[in-house]
Amino acid sequence: MGKRERMSSIDTAWLRMDSPANLMMIVGIYEFDGPLDLARLRDLIANRFARHTRMRSRVVQDATGYYWEEDDDFDLDHHLVRIALPGAGDEKDLKKLTGQLASQALDPMKPLWQMHLIENYNSGQAMVVRIHHCIADGIALIGVLLAMTSQDAAPEEAEPDKPGSKLPAGEWDAFLRPFTNATVRAIGTTGDFASRALQASVALLNDPDSLGEAAGEYTRIASQVARDAAGIALMDNDSVTSLKGRPGGAKVVAWNEPLPLDDVKAVGRALGCSVNDVLLASVTGAIRSYLEDRGEEVDGCELRAMVPVNLRDPRKWKELGNKFGLVPLLLPIGIANPISRVHEVRRRMDELKQGYTAVLSMGLLAAVGLAPRALQKQALDFLANKATAVMTNVPGPQQVLYMAGARIKRVLAWVPQSGDVGIGVSILSYNGGVQFGMITDKRLCPAPQMIIDRFEPEFEKLVLALCMLPWGEPVDGDDAESWLFPSMRGPAAARPKRHRRKANGEATPTAGSAADPATEKPARLRRRRSAFAAARAES
Repeated sequence: MGKRERMSSIDTAWLRMDSPANLMMIVGIYEFDGPLDLARLRDLIANRFARHTRMRSRVVQDATGYYWEEDDDFDLDHHLVRIALPGAGDEKDLKKLTGQLASQALDPMKPLWQMHLIENYNSGQAMVVRIHHCIADGIALIGVLLAMTSQDAAPEEAEPDKPGSKLPAGEWDAFLRPFTNATVRAIGTTGDFASRALQASVALLNDPDSLGEAAGEYTRIASQVARDAAGIALMDNDSVTSLKGRPGGAKVVAWNEPLPLDDVKAVGRALGCSVNDVLLASVTGAIRSYLEDRGEEVDGCELRAMVPVNLRDPRKWKELGNKFGLVPLLLPIGIANPISRVHEVRRRMDELKQGYTAVLSMGLLAAVGLAPRALQKQALDFLANKATAVMTNVPGPQQVLYMAGARIKRVLAWVPQSGDVGIGVSILSYNGGVQFGMITDKRLCPAPQMIIDRFEPEFEKLVLALCMLPWGEPVDGDDAESWLFPSMRGPAAARPKRHRRKANGEATPTAGSAADPATEKPARLRRRRSAFAAARAES
């Protein structure tokens, strides 16, 4: 019998969260230009991936709980499987196979991960990676998988033979650290922040009448924690749509071509929003468009997405395990105006960043991991029933990466959905592009490609709007609508007036204003530098 290590309560919660409808697997895809060197790939998996003890351990249970136990019969051939795509071996075939693999459980008698090397795919190869969530969260696993890559196609340096020994510092270490730190900063929450919140609650309970600056800060934090806890307990269900219901267990995946990251950044600068705000608003618009085309009522509707938030201490970014919380983001699919939609997403994200919902959800996972399975299911089903989707946005490396001598062309990853949640949205940036991907339950959304194909048009609506609006003034949703759609706002006089100054300081209408109807031009013909063009030039 191999060496044992007790499983943490949070990891136990994820292990017991498996259900026939939703398997708790993180599923990822690599696409390569050309074939990999199989011998080098095996060495990378053995020396950089399986060097982690948990990757060589199976899960065992006794009367006291769950443990990681090293598998004395660990065999890499069970975990690295070669498979050829049938038929033409095109993208459609890869999507079908990935959906099938995402619907199949891992062997519980073996370490809970598997990689499928896909051959006969578009003159190159691909790899589908499946890892159970109890091993680690997405941030930790991305770090482990990135450790198998390099910045050129040259052979990797020789690695230590002994599993579990320390890896020498390499090129991958240089971009893993800032990558992890950037992810921590994305939501404004860290492990230390989580610790402060929990300490504040304890301090207030122990000494509610304490005074002083420290006590005041603890009181403020504890009060916010109490409000956020009440918010979770009293959370309303989101709007009922065809995307919400009881999943059947069969998965379907879809993805699109990446958007240029510089263009997304330019739109964010022009609107005074983050890249994350712009991307989430584009996802919201795509879902709205999809539901509208199905004849569903969307005005005033809101769709809740659970967003994982990294709570890992940046100094411990190499550790496995689950150290994250969840925040419930209401996507305003009821807003038709694309610019107003971005601003509303930004406002809601800012509110979430000020609270402690992520910390509380991590504490809840830890608590239910210690509770009986039936109680865990009730608690987690309560949260899952309040949401329609799980959504992740990960800032990945912005340089070309190689694995076993092959250039990585595309990277995708999806986290699992729990309870009755049947929709997963993945946003991952890599090498100057932003990649959207979806995984859905076939019963709830049999053709997620119909949503994915709307992401780029929704983003282009923002670009078009900013190209038609003047630069140098704040871009407001209502003003933008009156400029872009004056017929919807009544006569031309309703449009905001633009003036220039005479030498004596008096204002006179410019050509194209309401006071000069004879020379008025549509906004798209104004010879002025657009908001998007100016922001794009700054990149």
